Amino acid sequence: MRNLIGLSVPRIEDTPLLRGRGCFIDDIHIPGLLHASFVRSPHAHAAIRAIDTQPASALPGIHAVLTLDDLTGVMRHRRMKRHSNSGTALDMVWPFALADREVSYVGEAVAIVIGDSRYVTEDAAALVQVDYDPLEPALDCRLSTGSSGPRVRSELPSNTVASYRIDYGSIDEAIARAAHVFREEIFQCRGSAHSIEGRGIVVEYRSADDSLYVSASTQKAHDLKNTIASLLGLPDSKIRVVTPDVGGGFGGKLCVYSEDIAVAASAKLLKRSIKWIEDRHEHFTNAVQERDQIWSLEVANDRDGRIAGIRGTLIHDQGAYALQDVNLPYNSASALTGPYVVRAFAMDVRVVLTNKTPVSSVRGAGYPQSAFAIERVMDRIASELDLDRAEVRRRNLIAADDMPYEKPLKVRSGASIMYDSGDYPATQAAVLKAANWEDFPRRKAQAQANGRYIGIGLANAVKGTGRGPFETGLVRIDATGQVSVYTGAAQMGQGLGTALAQICASEFGLEPSDINVITGDTGTVPLGLGGFASRQLVTAGSSVILASRMVAAKAKALASHILEADESDLQLNNGSVHLVGAKDMGVSLAELARILQGAPGYAFPPGMEPGLDATSNFRTDALAYANACHVAEVEVDVETGGITLLKYVALQDAGRLINPMIVDGQIKGGIVHGIGNAIFERVVYDDNGQPLTTNLADYLLPTATDLPMIETIYTETPSPLNPLGAKGVGEVGTVPAAAAVISAIEDALSEFDIRISTVPVSPQYIVSLLEGVGH
Repeated sequence: MRNLIGLSVPRIEDTPLLRGRGCFIDDIHIPGLLHASFVRSPHAHAAIRAIDTQPASALPGIHAVLTLDDLTGVMRHRRMKRHSNSGTALDMVWPFALADREVSYVGEAVAIVIGDSRYVTEDAAALVQVDYDPLEPALDCRLSTGSSGPRVRSELPSNTVASYRIDYGSIDEAIARAAHVFREEIFQCRGSAHSIEGRGIVVEYRSADDSLYVSASTQKAHDLKNTIASLLGLPDSKIRVVTPDVGGGFGGKLCVYSEDIAVAASAKLLKRSIKWIEDRHEHFTNAVQERDQIWSLEVANDRDGRIAGIRGTLIHDQGAYALQDVNLPYNSASALTGPYVVRAFAMDVRVVLTNKTPVSSVRGAGYPQSAFAIERVMDRIASELDLDRAEVRRRNLIAADDMPYEKPLKVRSGASIMYDSGDYPATQAAVLKAANWEDFPRRKAQAQANGRYIGIGLANAVKGTGRGPFETGLVRIDATGQVSVYTGAAQMGQGLGTALAQICASEFGLEPSDINVITGDTGTVPLGLGGFASRQLVTAGSSVILASRMVAAKAKALASHILEADESDLQLNNGSVHLVGAKDMGVSLAELARILQGAPGYAFPPGMEPGLDATSNFRTDALAYANACHVAEVEVDVETGGITLLKYVALQDAGRLINPMIVDGQIKGGIVHGIGNAIFERVVYDDNGQPLTTNLADYLLPTATDLPMIETIYTETPSPLNPLGAKGVGEVGTVPAAAAVISAIEDALSEFDIRISTVPVSPQYIVSLLEGVGH
């Protein structure tokens, strides 16, 4: 039996996609399907005095123009109430399906227009007349924390969602006794997810049983189902959510949005099937954003550059609403110490609402922010003490002999932050060697003699992956011999289907192409959490391997009766169970599955349960920690501020690699995303809360011509926390990337004694820094 784990087998998802046979959300067409568009607020903050839908309703082809008052006939609550698992009081922070007498950000949906085509609904939406009374917006999260100033919504007693402290050790003593203490202010600006395919939903109303069949481009099918069912008061049997092919997510499709609920409620109310597809402008104004954080840090270190303690504040801009639990700032604050030993720590966190697009997870979910902050601290220590930046990090890294290493902090589940495996100093040493770090001063001097300013930077990172508490994996063999895997996990283009097929096929002596993988369908498994937090390979993969082993054991047990052989003498291969060394003496999996289907009135195999299948819900609260060290080399044009990436070397320890080809694609994609965070992607608002970056000409994404060849290196330290030994890879490439690039830019400008404490940086920003020092 061939073990496929660890092999770069071709992706099973690719053939239909490359041949144009994929089915994405906008490819779904249903007889009688209507289309939806939304009337959206042009104001960051305003009261709604009246809504006149009559001109729009009179347009030929329009079936309905609905406001929140109309939808309440089929909704249990006006607000999209959810359960806050974190305990944070979010009763007045959850959004509405449509605005409720007040709008809180530009783009907030005020009404939904239903018609024969998207074209006519867009025209009709422009005819809806809304009487707005503009109100002063709250736009600066630093100013919104106090008792004075404008409220994001008039109903709110305060713009502060939550305030808490994360701490351990004697921070005051550490600061008081330190040889060196300095302060660092760090600002990280908003960015977006921007998958190739935008959001979208098709709600098919089935009159035969008054049910909803929902197709959605989502990362969490079960969450969408449960939320729609709860808000519309539907029994479990009256709604099913399935995901077609999904053209990327990156966190932007993680949440349940107002549009999802408005379309579902409209379908229920009108008893018609309805489709809504997001356009790119809507993605800019309404899909969740991330990264708006302001850090004020006080860092104490000894004469050798070892950190004694860190204390400070973190202000997190949440935007106008919370679409799910407010976890990002906790992720950031609790992960600030990263792969380093920090003996005392205290961070005061404030989560603040503003009249901007709501914030939730975008690739990395708060970890890139904390990595940027701690890596800026490391470079600052090196500068203050005139030490090599890599040496400062080496002195502070957790030693391999200390693994597993427990930090005196908790993850959201309440479990301790326990770094399970890895060799952080060795990771850094290996990537420095690959990047030729020691020789860079010579190359830099040579370049500068020729009028060129080049720099090199590095950053370490640790990312918790495999977030629990579970994911479902069901493995079933039917009477045709087909082996199928069903899971609540989500395929979003990342190759999950191939990885799960490899895992399952290895247990049955099959090829990955022999395995049918069904993900993100609430009709096939009752429970599932979906795709986020670099979790699916760890959780769903572990469930699949455990379920596969149970099915294989059951097949052997039944075959041993039929073949009159001991189970230890049997082997699974090529769709049958046969005697080792005697392939002609066996029984097919199809026959075994047929027997276990039973026959009315006939005896059933003794000691066997019906069905050749098994379900596993791999349970975990602990995270499997992946680590990385990246080195970036850049050139800066001091006349124009232009930044050119010359070289990028990245080493990842992602545990056991199931499919190295897929892993490499994920890591490189994450790095590119992080490079975008560093020098391209920035959401900008004006003083009235109007978004100024609402197209891909103003909001830049990194493209192939902006990037160097990325050299990736891997080391495998299997995690002891799951049966695969795997760690997640979807986000770890992103986490240190911006920090490494900014470190390199700062090094290129070292002659000018410039410090950079913000991302992203633009050519204009570089020029302004140089002008500030008289260049």
